[in-house]
Amino acid sequence: MQATAYEDRSSTQTGTPAHAAWMAEVRLEVAADFTRYVERIASGAFDCPLPGAGRTAARFSALAAVAERDLSLVRLVEGHVDALAILAELGAPAPGPAERWAVWAAEPRGEGLTASRSPEGWVLNGLKQYCSGAHSCTHALVTATAEDGRRLFAVATGESEEGPGPRVGCRAVDGSWQALGMAASDSASVVFTDVPALPVGAVGAYLERPGFQHGGIGVAACWYGGARAVAELLADAAAQRGPDPITDAHLGAVTMRLDAAASVLHQAADEIDRDPTDTHGTARRRSLRVRAFVESVCSDVLAHVGRATGAEPLCHNPVHTRRATDLGVYLRQHHGDRNLAELGRLVAEARLR
Repeated sequence: MQATAYEDRSSTQTGTPAHAAWMAEVRLEVAADFTRYVERIASGAFDCPLPGAGRTAARFSALAAVAERDLSLVRLVEGHVDALAILAELGAPAPGPAERWAVWAAEPRGEGLTASRSPEGWVLNGLKQYCSGAHSCTHALVTATAEDGRRLFAVATGESEEGPGPRVGCRAVDGSWQALGMAASDSASVVFTDVPALPVGAVGAYLERPGFQHGGIGVAACWYGGARAVAELLADAAAQRGPDPITDAHLGAVTMRLDAAASVLHQAADEIDRDPTDTHGTARRRSLRVRAFVESVCSDVLAHVGRATGAEPLCHNPVHTRRATDLGVYLRQHHGDRNLAELGRLVAEARLR
């Protein structure tokens, strides 16, 4: 991979026109890098095995490595490989080699997406929020509410065959992503107007399949890779500063936590490979446990690096600032105490059996 704008712009000051221009450049380069990764995935040059196929640890390692490079980029790459896994698990046709896929399945309160039958087939209408790759993906798997329940659909979202530009009926809402974190992930709300859609799997299949839990751990591997990137600043500072008990203590704490997260992810991968179809009914507990642990590790890494290095890198190092800010936003895919409460309830119920 060639050097990119987000790898070295340490002299660019945040909050300036130069910084805004830098971020615009970053978004374009992330989209271009995403296209290159999709090409490498299609050719087999990027090794990201399907979960549960015997090499899940390699999948998690590949995602972590992309995340360490850039979290906005891995958000797009992870969405694409997750879509490939979902299509394979639910028996749908595999994507074409040039197609860039996303998974848009967030279901926040408010207006959502509805599916209805037309004489020509299924169509989708409404608003889908938190759509990463809103402009850069050509296709997406999206959840929508039909009269018989919640369904998953495959839709074409990118450039139409008639020429460049968004496909008619599928429109990203400008300004709908205000977060500074993950700003380069091309995230937006998308309005659907009579968009043709193909159902994938049966009603409820998206959430009920074992791969939903396996995919959630894949996201945790992305968080872990992002935390490794954030920790680089502290490791460099400790090496350059020489012996210093405070800096060294923070680096020791970070190293301990990251090593523990790596071990937990590796163990989870082995468990998935031993029981890919979840015959033992442990996939949900595993996903909740691993995601909660990795989220706590990443939060601790952010805290230790911040306490050890102070405000200076957050004010004057845009590479580190974006890494830390991206990670903080990405971690909020974890639902905190709600997920911990569910995990605790599952553990308590298991003791009563």
